[in-house]
Amino acid sequence: MKKFKFSSLKLPQSYYNYTSFIGSVIAIVGLFMFVFLFVISFFFAEGESYLGLFMWIVLPVFIVMGLLIIPVGMIRKHSRDKRLKIVSKKAWPEVNLNEPRTRNAFMIFGIGSLFFLLLSAVGSYEAFHYTESVEFCGTLCHDVMKPEYIAYHNSSHAKVACVECHVGSGASWYMRSKLSGLYQVYAVTTGIYPKPIPTPIHNLRPARETCEECHWPEKFYARQLVMNKHYLADENNTEWDISLQMKTGPAYSALGLEEGIHWHINPDIKVEYIATDSVRENIPWVRYTNLKTGEVKVFNDENGPIEVASHSVRKMDCMDCHNRPSHDYHTPIKFINNAITAGNIPKELPDIKSLSMEILSNKFTSTDTALMFIENEVTNYYKMNYEDIYTENIDLINRAIKGIQDEFGKNVFPEMGVTWAAYHNHIGHLEFEGCFRCHDNQHSTDQGEIIPMDCNLCHTIIAQGVPDTLQVGSIYKALEFVHPNDPYGDWKEGLCSECHYDLY
Repeated sequence: MKKFKFSSLKLPQSYYNYTSFIGSVIAIVGLFMFVFLFVISFFFAEGESYLGLFMWIVLPVFIVMGLLIIPVGMIRKHSRDKRLKIVSKKAWPEVNLNEPRTRNAFMIFGIGSLFFLLLSAVGSYEAFHYTESVEFCGTLCHDVMKPEYIAYHNSSHAKVACVECHVGSGASWYMRSKLSGLYQVYAVTTGIYPKPIPTPIHNLRPARETCEECHWPEKFYARQLVMNKHYLADENNTEWDISLQMKTGPAYSALGLEEGIHWHINPDIKVEYIATDSVRENIPWVRYTNLKTGEVKVFNDENGPIEVASHSVRKMDCMDCHNRPSHDYHTPIKFINNAITAGNIPKELPDIKSLSMEILSNKFTSTDTALMFIENEVTNYYKMNYEDIYTENIDLINRAIKGIQDEFGKNVFPEMGVTWAAYHNHIGHLEFEGCFRCHDNQHSTDQGEIIPMDCNLCHTIIAQGVPDTLQVGSIYKALEFVHPNDPYGDWKEGLCSECHYDLY
């Protein structure tokens, strides 16, 4: 039996040139690096975003480039040898598998090509899968996407991949998202991206092709009980509870979507509107169409008609109210109330609610500056005003500091200019106009029918007040809202957002 020797592994003469050698080195080194990183990622660091990017996207480019350089060098070498009359002037080289050099080249490049095609198929799938992953979307451009990534992980959609909502199914939207991503890569690379990143409100895929893959109008959502606990800005951080019956659906399931908040997406009706600003806050024109009867009603804002032909008309869908379903930045009042309720900020610390609000009313240039300011302000406040707590219960103060810092880090990102006020949230009506964009008693038809500003259309209050003296109603009888800091009822004179937006 003839013994194999590496010295007998000869290749065509045209292979022996510096260009082909360099291509071989690039391809072989790239392949070995890929195998090495694959082993590392499989056993030690699976899911690392930068490792995945390098392994499935960057390295294959170098391997392909190296493989392409090899024949380029061979062609150049063959052309040069013909010019120097080292070889015959035949137009094409002969492929003779009886020739050992040709046979060796065929075996190496044939088997190598099959292996590389298999590797390319797996790599292409992994690259596609990786670019669709949450970690790719959220951590690759860490500083830019950090606010969205953190807010997403603290949302109700934290188990839903980014692409399920931002891209959806189908090749056309996949290609569209990748093409738009090219400019985003350019913007991040050159540092020309805006702060904060604007919401892609005008080029999002329709909700019926994304949201309704899981939430669909034909499913009847029952009414829900929502219980909120607030804390007043007094020394005792007095609790103030409010319980709402949210009329997401009808009182009786047999009514389907004939009433309730989700009536707006009833498949038997169509609600259209015109917004005159980029965030869809100002809506001067609304059209209602009953698709069964053909009835049409047009509501115009009495503050001034508009020329309908000069504006685009939008059909209302889920995103017109749920416009921040996964990237919602809470207001300080909300996240501090929640932190106190959860025990992350001790309620027994006097003035902690009012102190937190005062601290968070400041504007910060960086997260580090904010965290340091929170620590110093809380520590100094109790050192100056509650010396006994400072000396005997410093752990309560430290818990409060950590609680405020943690909640700040989830909702405010100074480096990117992101706060709760950076993005309009159309759910509700506290900080932004939300429901009151249309339900304001000022949109009317020519016959005098208005879109009513009636809170009981969407919810009823069934309990409110201090727990010891709680005012209680029932699911059949609504209570009249009592504002805890407004004994004279001045809140009735305007919209909630007129005060709540300016609290900070």
